[in-house]
Amino acid sequence: MYIKSFFTKVLALCALSCLAVSWNVVPQSHLIREKININTNWFYLENNTEILSEAMKQNAWKNIEIPHSWNALDATDIVPGYRRSASWYKKELNIHNVVKGHNYHLYFEGANITSEVYVNGKKVGGHIGGYIGFEVDITKVVKSGSNMVFVRVDNGFNPEIIPSQKSDFFIFGGITRDVWLKTTPRENLAHLKILTPKVSKHNAVLKASVVINGYNKQSGLTTRAVLYDAAGKKKASEKGNIVGNKSKFSFKSIQNPELWHVDRPYLYTLKVELLSNGKVIDIVSDRVGFRWFEFKDYGAFYLNGKRLLLRGTHRHEEHAGVGAAMTNAQHRADMALIKDMGANFVRLAHYPQDPEVYKACDELGLLVWDELPWCRGGVGNDAWKANTKTMLKEIITQNYNHPSIILWSLGNEIYWLPDFEGGDETAKINAYLSELNAFAHDLDPSRKTAIRKYYEGADIVDVFSPSIWSGWYSGSYKSYQKAIDTYKNEYPHFLHAEYGGSSHVGRHTETPITGEGEIESDGWEEAIVQTDVANIAQIGDWSENYIVDLFDWHLRISENDSTFVGNVQWAFKDFGTPLRPENAMPYINQKGLVDRNGRPKDAFYVFKSYWSKTPFAYIESHTWTERQGPKGKVRTISVYSNCSEVELFLNGKSLGVKKRDVKVFPAAGLNWELEFVEGANELVAIGKTETSNPVKDILKVNYRYEKNGKAKALKLTYNLLENGNYLVTATAIDNNGLQCLDYDERVYFQCLNGGELIKSLGTPTGSEIIEMANGKASIEVVRYSKEKALEVMVLNQSFKGTYLTVD
Repeated sequence: MYIKSFFTKVLALCALSCLAVSWNVVPQSHLIREKININTNWFYLENNTEILSEAMKQNAWKNIEIPHSWNALDATDIVPGYRRSASWYKKELNIHNVVKGHNYHLYFEGANITSEVYVNGKKVGGHIGGYIGFEVDITKVVKSGSNMVFVRVDNGFNPEIIPSQKSDFFIFGGITRDVWLKTTPRENLAHLKILTPKVSKHNAVLKASVVINGYNKQSGLTTRAVLYDAAGKKKASEKGNIVGNKSKFSFKSIQNPELWHVDRPYLYTLKVELLSNGKVIDIVSDRVGFRWFEFKDYGAFYLNGKRLLLRGTHRHEEHAGVGAAMTNAQHRADMALIKDMGANFVRLAHYPQDPEVYKACDELGLLVWDELPWCRGGVGNDAWKANTKTMLKEIITQNYNHPSIILWSLGNEIYWLPDFEGGDETAKINAYLSELNAFAHDLDPSRKTAIRKYYEGADIVDVFSPSIWSGWYSGSYKSYQKAIDTYKNEYPHFLHAEYGGSSHVGRHTETPITGEGEIESDGWEEAIVQTDVANIAQIGDWSENYIVDLFDWHLRISENDSTFVGNVQWAFKDFGTPLRPENAMPYINQKGLVDRNGRPKDAFYVFKSYWSKTPFAYIESHTWTERQGPKGKVRTISVYSNCSEVELFLNGKSLGVKKRDVKVFPAAGLNWELEFVEGANELVAIGKTETSNPVKDILKVNYRYEKNGKAKALKLTYNLLENGNYLVTATAIDNNGLQCLDYDERVYFQCLNGGELIKSLGTPTGSEIIEMANGKASIEVVRYSKEKALEVMVLNQSFKGTYLTVD
């Protein structure tokens, strides 16, 4: 039911996206403006030559489609490092009839990290910086018929371009976003900028400006702007006031505007027309959201005059198998799942993201922290400063019109690990940060600036986030209230970004670390003295149980604090990092609420229970179906739900109804104590709703009274998947053949014959090296042919090799 409703939402949003784009790309029949996607039939050459003629001579070109990254798999494979160099792309661009007087441009939504563009052998432009779009004019070199486009893209180490290579994420090389061919008339409109300087429930002021390319006073050109509501009905219109080559519009009184809100993201459309002797010759448009916001001094956040608790998460732009080269559908699915969880805020870490993401945030009702990728590295030389300032200008200019954006972040951990000598000196950093802050406010006086984890510059920006990782990198999660109370008094506009911890899917323990940072016995042995865990990030078990408790505690605090602005969990999805080869899945940061394929972990449902309005129930945990304990041992079962009441059944017998209370920890009071029977157990949770049918969740648990001994062997089994592939599972067993639920060592998969592993994905079933979770690890395998045997091996230092043959 959840999956069906979720994908229905995704399809609906994709339809909305197409509708939104159509304002720009499907003009009236007599208009010239056209925007055509040219993602297909490109060719890729992995060669870093700087000379176009040398690249053209090569024979190793491979047919690909855009978006594309050469680091899609090598970033997260088992070999240290990833390719940081240059590559070439080429495409034959056929234009049936190049018309004199028309302008032609190529628009790249993103090419990481520097690029040079050639058309028909001539360089037509390029770009520095990989996370923002750029346009090149090809009018003078394009011709009717075949045109050859070559693009050189380089993600090699360059300390003069942010982000620093010392950042905790991969810098994926390639043309990682869509490419478009744009055609416009000689006189055309560009750079539509929309402002809503005054907004209230009863009245709104809208101002807009647009550049007229090719304008001169003798041309007789005029402009007109028309505002439409969400149904396409004309709301107001104004004639433009042309000064120089810029036309300005002022809608001084829009009565009773529908306000943009996270719960009802209402969008208008402003369409600007360019007219020649009364005839429309060009049109540009964009969406408009009327809203106002305020960070109260030492208080909460307000949207449209009412307090709104910011419920946020972070997003890195990557996905299993493709890296940063995600499709628009994948971007949409991410944002829809974030909204489905109930979030109303997202920090785009640590760089501006695909245009589809901002469209989705506008349409879904997700407030945005947009971030300049000044991530670590300190302050740089003059070239670095110029590049960084240019990138900030591009970010604000291109994303200005999105009502979802409320914060321009100037960086993250900017002082850390300097790339230049003296780059970590506070005086130098503050001088440049102050310059950027003033520049951002000049470009956009209507929004606030922010920064995270640079305490010396906290008073330079408008909104500041210190670093609080209670219960992970330091302390216990039960110290969270004390931490936020301290910072609320210290910083006038305090928003807590980044908290959480890592979890390995399927790893569970009957004795998770407590909120005091201690481990207790489970009853198999005599009572023991509790063991302190100094640094849970390093010593902890990475179980889903612990992270569920940690998030539950944080949310209980934030949801019950009336003066708190809100917090932003790190991070929504697992992502790749070159700095963590030792992780349970090498080179994967596993702090996500969903895995790198977007599949929810247990922690996802904790957030959904506090934030989502769609009724649901989730028994903790669907990845914990094999358990053990002494006979008569009482276990606590938690159900995460947003229903007011939940009833739990064990093997058909009701264990009673519990009422939900967000002030109670854990699971808002939805906890039951029970004794499992030996063997098969069925748990059923039924959530009662006021407006719809009850919601149900079922969990089957196999429970045993016998504790496993020491792991003595690995056993391989397989299941045939619906897609025709095989899921090969390694299980650690003791001398009696019991699954060793306490075994979590790393294992190594290898396909010897008849197929290949689906690997380097950084997912629970797509990693050839992975730590076991409760004595199990799996990998998906492609079989070449049923006529040939499939042979798979698993091994580690303790077990030299176990083989599986599928005939």
